[in-house]
Amino acid sequence: MILQIYSKALYSTWIYYAPERILFDAGEGVSLTMANKIYAIKYIFLTHGHVDHISGLWTIINSRNNSMGDREKPLTIYYPKGNSAVEEWLQFIVKVNGDLRFELNCVPISAGQKIFLRQAGSFARYIVPFRVKHTQYDQSFGYNVIEVRKRLKEEYKNLPESEIVRLSKEIGQDSITESYEKKVLTISGDTYGIDPIDAFESEILLHECTFLRKEDRKMNAHASLEEVIKIAKEARAKKLILYHISTRYSGKIEKYLRNLSEEPFEIFFVDPNELFTM
Repeated sequence: MILQIYSKALYSTWIYYAPERILFDAGEGVSLTMANKIYAIKYIFLTHGHVDHISGLWTIINSRNNSMGDREKPLTIYYPKGNSAVEEWLQFIVKVNGDLRFELNCVPISAGQKIFLRQAGSFARYIVPFRVKHTQYDQSFGYNVIEVRKRLKEEYKNLPESEIVRLSKEIGQDSITESYEKKVLTISGDTYGIDPIDAFESEILLHECTFLRKEDRKMNAHASLEEVIKIAKEARAKKLILYHISTRYSGKIEKYLRNLSEEPFEIFFVDPNELFTM
């Protein structure tokens, strides 16, 4: 399993990315659902400071501190620099857990900053935050999980495999390949809609879709299905996962997605009443 997602707009949202033990946002009930898996969490990346995205932090920290699980593993929480709601919540949690028995790091980050998760030889995987439109006063972020990969240089792509093997032996693999950055996962966070360039050619675009009907939206703080489909097309995403869907559409989501079978990407959705896994 790569992704485990729970998202009920207004109530709770969290996303667990298993390969790197990352929790994106920490809504209410995350510890109850993940149970002992909360000890596996290495990093938490927060998109913004609304309560349905951060209220579960207290339980995660308190449970790891007081239960019988491994307390040797540090936990690092990354959040948008200057986000007052997140900073005040973290200060309170640390204050009431003055006897912390594990290493807790709270790190403010800026858009465009690279946070490295893994490096081995020419391979690297890291997170890059980007700004999104949501709250008026505090910064809100989306996140890209990016891998540095290798591919054949353009001039060698059409050669027979036997010729590529020969060249690799004669002049070295580094001479016929080049490094490139690949977005493997893009998470929008809560937003009116991300810039398609921020998710360009992402393997999985996980975009909030609070409103399945644009006319149901009263304020420009969340995205509609029509807008998200347009963003995914322009971004040339391979897979689209809709999340943060309003409970007003419970039991009717598939009806709204019925006419989207011809889109050039696979479409999945996180039912507000169910845990989603992929």
